Amino acid sequence: MEMLTIPTRIIVIAVFLAAAQPLIAEQKNGFDISNTRVPVDEILRGGPPRDGIPSIDDPIFEHLKKTLPWRADDLMLTYDHGETRFAYPVGILNWHEIVNQVIDDEPVLITFCPLCGTGMAFDPVVDGRHLTFGVSGLLYNSDLLMYDHQTESLWSQIEGRAVSGPFAGRELEPVAIRHELWQRWQERVGSAGQVLSTDTGNRRNYRISPYGDYDHSERLYFPVTHTSRKYHPKTWVLGWTHNGERKAWPFPELADHGAVLEDRVGGKTVSIHYNPDVPSAELRDESGQLLPATRAFWFAWYTFYPDTGIFEAN
Repeated sequence: MEMLTIPTRIIVIAVFLAAAQPLIAEQKNGFDISNTRVPVDEILRGGPPRDGIPSIDDPIFEHLKKTLPWRADDLMLTYDHGETRFAYPVGILNWHEIVNQVIDDEPVLITFCPLCGTGMAFDPVVDGRHLTFGVSGLLYNSDLLMYDHQTESLWSQIEGRAVSGPFAGRELEPVAIRHELWQRWQERVGSAGQVLSTDTGNRRNYRISPYGDYDHSERLYFPVTHTSRKYHPKTWVLGWTHNGERKAWPFPELADHGAVLEDRVGGKTVSIHYNPDVPSAELRDESGQLLPATRAFWFAWYTFYPDTGIFEAN
């Protein structure tokens, strides 16, 4: 076989590298995004590498009688499972973002994105397969992109759907949780309460947020696809989707209206219960059952759902 001349070899290598560029471009933080359902250039590296923000995979819980570092007005994500009540301090979630938990053989996925202010829970079983999740180090619209360890599909937290990988296009079933202050939660649950321990296997100061005054600043760390100046970007809203209709209830509007509001979304009657002390709001159906709505910064809800309806107080 005739040897290639040096100029010919250079041409062959150049052609090979040019052909390989699309393949290289379809990898971010080691994840294959060749079949992504969102624009590749809108999937951004957040800074930390894959698992640089470590998920909590073997959570330890403590009973309320133990001495704990939390103050009365510290924010908790809370989840009621049967007769047991669980609290996940945002002080811990700021540093870990994901808790993989199994309760009485039933898995639940607790997630938190500090950049969007979104604390959300999901049933992590897809097609009968129990998935566990980690932090990819990637963002889409400034929101956490999770990945499942089993297939390495990337999942948008706010949308609850996979945007790339074998599960692309699939959705997780949302689970209803609350946002409550530490003292109020203790008063509500009494001896049935268990709180996520600071014994996470990692050395972190859970009393200090790594994001400083981000919650109050107009600044966003990363670009988003849609913006609205109707409210301050970090205004809290409660958002919900039903039968293809989306609606947001901004907290300033709820404060003007009063504690309880009745509304209708996608043909379903719901009530919104606003608590200015947290601040937070709960969405309930006509029977009083808690629904899995999303508490988020205004910019985050709007960028994902620019067609959203908006409640405005008279």
